[in-house]
Amino acid sequence: MKSKSIQSMTKIAMFAAIIAVCSLISIPLPSGIPVTLQTFAIALTGFVLGWKDGTISVAVYLAIGAVGVPVFSGFTGGFAKLFGVTGGYLWGFLGMVALCGAAVNKSRILTGILSVVGLLVCCHGFGALQFAFVSGSSPVEAFMIASAPYLIKDIASVAVAYMIAIALKRAMSLRRA
Repeated sequence: MKSKSIQSMTKIAMFAAIIAVCSLISIPLPSGIPVTLQTFAIALTGFVLGWKDGTISVAVYLAIGAVGVPVFSGFTGGFAKLFGVTGGYLWGFLGMVALCGAAVNKSRILTGILSVVGLLVCCHGFGALQFAFVSGSSPVEAFMIASAPYLIKDIASVAVAYMIAIALKRAMSLRRA
């Protein structure tokens, strides 16, 4: 039993590190919201670890960033980042990873598609609402500035993360056999 919990903790830490690395790969845009690989990393974490360990991994990532380690986009960190214009996306990652973890075991295509829509609504909903609140813009304006330009990239990121997760899970199960 001990080795299973050590393996679980190791995976949680490893995926928190993957999220951090994918967050650092960013292209700044005038809106203040950079293009990153965070959505890919969050989806991959949920698909591989499941909702429980995936959520813990994202919480670890957020806690590390909150204490000032520069793991957020643009090599930033600190508690204030969670409440800035991009902080809503960071909070939305908690719901997104949980939904990815729950969706991965669904065999029906319609359920999977609805899950992907739900997880993107979670991430972009929190992100756009906080962007609107912090920037003083309307929710519609915030969505058009802070979410709409990123939706196609995020849908592709989730799809690629799912395919990689399937391959990773297959490789991990072959290794155990």
